[in-house]
Amino acid sequence: MVLLIGLVAACSGTPESPTTPVSPASNVTLTVAAASDLIHAFEEIAPHFTAQTGIRVVYNFGSTGQLAQQIAQGAPVDVFAAANQAFIEELHAEGLVIPDTIALYAIGQLTLWTRTDSLFTFASVDDLTQPGVARIAIANPEHAPYGIAAREALQTAGLWDTLQPKLILGENIAQTFQYAETGNVDVALVALSLSIAASDTGRWVRIPEELHNPLNQALAVVHSTKHEAEARQFVQFVNSPEGREVMRRYGFVLPSEEIVTQR
Repeated sequence: MVLLIGLVAACSGTPESPTTPVSPASNVTLTVAAASDLIHAFEEIAPHFTAQTGIRVVYNFGSTGQLAQQIAQGAPVDVFAAANQAFIEELHAEGLVIPDTIALYAIGQLTLWTRTDSLFTFASVDDLTQPGVARIAIANPEHAPYGIAAREALQTAGLWDTLQPKLILGENIAQTFQYAETGNVDVALVALSLSIAASDTGRWVRIPEELHNPLNQALAVVHSTKHEAEARQFVQFVNSPEGREVMRRYGFVLPSEEIVTQR
């Protein structure tokens, strides 16, 4: 009887606290609107960030211009990672991002990408005029930074007017790459990050940086976030040594960790 009473008392007692405290942010999920050139890099960054902080991340990948428009219209976003710093600055001018969170995180690179079974070989943008090349994909330059860069590169090379009838426009750089990957176009002008991720299925050559304006990529915490502290942690993690190493593997040039000049 004494033993039975002891066992009942032991089972009804208050359980011991876990030896590892649960992160106060373990119930937080951040929504990150990110440019499509970041798909592979950011999907690799997310589990590392969650493991260290307990903060979960869901992404909305798309065209930078379209994502910026969604944020301006009140879309529930915590962090915005743009493929062009100018879109962050526009949102800052409208008071829609937190100024001291604005930071450069990468400089993007533009490439020509073709499938390994392609009959065409491209060493430079001049090869886009070779006989037989009928369909060339670029991102829509009306709202996609890599599309703007592609247009600038073709204009600088004196090829824009000649090639414009052959251009197929993707809504974002990921869709543009998909056109080439599925064989619906002969070649695509896409982000180096996507070309590196698909090195097993395609060939790529870098487009010289001097042909277009720099793709200075920046991110910031959106002013309407309900998780500012956690969002700040994500911004810092992208520019941390671990985050920057992931970005480097996908071909991004890494700027110094400086704050963009506030307007």
